[in-house]
Amino acid sequence: MNDFWATEATLNTVMLSYHLMSLLRQVLLKSSAANPVQHTLQTLRYELFAKAGYIATESRKPILSLALAMQHRIWMQGLWDATKSFDWPVKFTPIYSP
Repeated sequence: MNDFWATEATLNTVMLSYHLMSLLRQVLLKSSAANPVQHTLQTLRYELFAKAGYIATESRKPILSLALAMQHRIWMQGLWDATKSFDWPVKFTPIYSP
């Protein structure tokens, strides 16, 4: 980047993305006795985002279709189900109340 502020904005965006993925890994993909695997961020990038897909329409509604094997679809559906009961690892309190 030629401009200092553009470089700083890019760095902040990358850091925010890393921390969000790290939070996702810590909260949704906890290792347990049933699932002792601890996923790394590189594995998550491959498993979650590097998938072939296409956008189709059904009843005038756009639908994202992903090319996933059936056993991987079950894993992906489990992630979506885990987000419904998402609990933050820390409690946030507002500094200023409106």
